[in-house]
Amino acid sequence: MKVLFVCHRLPFPPRRGGKIRPFNVIRHLSQRHEVTVASLARTAEELEAGAGLRDHCANVIAETVSAPAALARMVARLPTTTPSSMGYFYSPALAKRIGAELAQTRFDLVFVHCAFVAGYVANVTSARKLLDFGDMDSQKWLAYAKNRRFPMSLAYYLDGTKLRRAEAQLARKFDVCTCTTRAELDVLQSYGTGVPADWFPNGVDTEYFKPAEAPYRPDSICFVGRMDYYPNQEGVIAFCRDVLPLIRARRPGVTLAIVGAEPPAKIRELGRLPAVTVTGSVPDVRPYALASAVSIAPLQIARGTQNKILESMAMGVPTVSSIAAAGGVDGEPGRDLLTAGTPREFADAVLYVLENPAERKRLSEAARARVLSHHSWDQSMAKLDRIIEEHGIGGALAASQRRKLTNGTE
Repeated sequence: MKVLFVCHRLPFPPRRGGKIRPFNVIRHLSQRHEVTVASLARTAEELEAGAGLRDHCANVIAETVSAPAALARMVARLPTTTPSSMGYFYSPALAKRIGAELAQTRFDLVFVHCAFVAGYVANVTSARKLLDFGDMDSQKWLAYAKNRRFPMSLAYYLDGTKLRRAEAQLARKFDVCTCTTRAELDVLQSYGTGVPADWFPNGVDTEYFKPAEAPYRPDSICFVGRMDYYPNQEGVIAFCRDVLPLIRARRPGVTLAIVGAEPPAKIRELGRLPAVTVTGSVPDVRPYALASAVSIAPLQIARGTQNKILESMAMGVPTVSSIAAAGGVDGEPGRDLLTAGTPREFADAVLYVLENPAERKRLSEAARARVLSHHSWDQSMAKLDRIIEEHGIGGALAASQRRKLTNGTE
């Protein structure tokens, strides 16, 4: 069948959370179907880096949106009922090109990843439509409102409230909606839209992220994640302030590596603390994680699945996570990873791994096994296929195949 796939970030190379999920869906659908991708880039450099996406689909429609233009569209939506955050992902040029593509091509399925770009195709009636929310971003915005200072707290509250309303309205214009986790699905279903909804998990490339034979450093901790992301910033700052001193009080030789691109000044400042290293962008995060005795995910604001946890688990690096961050991982706390609520609990969990090599080995093996059994992309995409079939979108595939046979193209 012919698929139009619309997503909010140009999903190549798939090196950050907002790109990994759509890329894997595109790659999967392209194995059997003709997929046209429509998406946005923020810079000419991002657009150029995304050129490799053409190797994984039939066609790419992409437009750049400059920061000043995005900001202007966000401000213009402040006095309206439309979320300002949707203005950040709006491009008149992309809207025009999507409209032209729909006018000249008969698509069997329109697949949208992320509510921010659902408006481009919300009113399309010529094809079956699936909206993959991924995370319910309105809930993330409302969580930000509780953790940011005024006036940003008010800005996030207002936009989160608008976005929640918009998510419900958009859902009603699609044939089926999906999310990343059961918890996100519960939020979506609480809207009472009457639209069929389901979830399929994020996966991880278990061949790329796999255990190493080289030994790890016994007293080393790592955090891996983009440092231009507020929940990551808030999490590592709190860890360095409240947890790391408790750990070093018992094991003075413990070190922490904060590995991730675009660290702002407040994160770079952490590098002045004893035993803390802030790397900034690195060509490959795996050597840092694999050399560590334990990986941490101390996020207090977390929606959906934290890919950083899946990747660490896939590499067999034991993970200590906040309860919030672990909620999107299909694993059992205490068996596949460790979770903690308070700074003292977090410090004790990290120390437990550092001081018990046999238990570290058990956690390492359990984590890898759980990812292989519950977070492989093959299994995730098999569930997506079932969702497409079970909710009638598979009928579009059958019709597409019949058209090919009638036309003698297959």
